[in-house]
Amino acid sequence: MEHIMVETKDGVRTLTLNRPERLNAINETLSNEIIQAISEASADDEVRVIVITGSGRGFCAGLDLNDYAKRKADTSSRYQKLDDLGWVGHQALGIVHCDKPVIAAINGIAAGAGLALALACDLRFMSADTKITTGYIRRGLSPDAGTTYFLPRLVGQAKAAELILTGRDIYPDEAERVGLVNEIFPHHEFLEQVMNVAKEIAAGPPIAITLSKRLLAASPDLDLTTILKQEYAFIKQCFGTKDAQEGVRAFTEKRKPVFRGE
Repeated sequence: MEHIMVETKDGVRTLTLNRPERLNAINETLSNEIIQAISEASADDEVRVIVITGSGRGFCAGLDLNDYAKRKADTSSRYQKLDDLGWVGHQALGIVHCDKPVIAAINGIAAGAGLALALACDLRFMSADTKITTGYIRRGLSPDAGTTYFLPRLVGQAKAAELILTGRDIYPDEAERVGLVNEIFPHHEFLEQVMNVAKEIAAGPPIAITLSKRLLAASPDLDLTTILKQEYAFIKQCFGTKDAQEGVRAFTEKRKPVFRGE
């Protein structure tokens, strides 16, 4: 890939956005590569967890406005020539529907569609030395990429409205306090700490983790009875796996289980 570095180790696939000179701002090539990389990782049995991070000082500064400004504001616009989801919609759906947990390692500034990229992930960790912003209002834009779906579900409707309508900077302490990120790590050990979490999840039972992610993704839009039925169907499926048998054996033998995704 031209703008993403891909590495897989210990079941963790790291996707590093690699346009550091633009704070990893998204252009058409990078957007297509993000969608492709998530799809490939979801289908790869060697991958159990995905980590998205950025090279250099940024995580993702959102749409590359310099690139966008070079385009004519007519039917050649990327928003008009694509379907009614656009690449930003396909990006959000790709992460949510990915069968592997996706972790956003926010190592530097995340703004606009870059923040939305992180919001779509299952877990978010943030460096103590950075900041994030919805940012759209600053540029005369309304949100996209799922921002108005994910943000209210994480921080509540009123706080989401504040963060979107002001477009102000959000620093790590507030991001953790309002539930935007799971945890803050010191900058000098940031990626190491994120990888520790990723490896812990990667050591878990892949089938049960995938089914758990599907339940979590569906739950905001389903009624209780429907989700109860889906939970019951999925746990019966888990009980039929070798991993569940291994989990029970490990419990009775007082040892750590070894899950193989079977």
